[in-house]
Amino acid sequence: MLKLESPNIITSGLSRRIDFDGLQLSIEIYQLEHDPKWALEVIDQHGTSTVWTDHFDSDKAALDEFMKIINEEGADAFRGRGDVVPFPTK
Repeated sequence: MLKLESPNIITSGLSRRIDFDGLQLSIEIYQLEHDPKWALEVIDQHGTSTVWTDHFDSDKAALDEFMKIINEEGADAFRGRGDVVPFPTK
């Protein structure tokens, strides 16, 4: 039987939690161990996750994208709008 190993996930030091306009947001920036690209995920206090399908060349570019969205759209960008699938919380 072939055993597949899970890659290590590297979390950026730029990941953080913030309170913004009534939302508690966790900004998660990470990459797989052997992948040079960075992923961006924002999770609200209800466990609703917003994940970018495009990846970024650097962790700073990922954080800059989050900042751009929050400055342009505000917290509404991360409020459930019917097209978001909430993940169950424990």
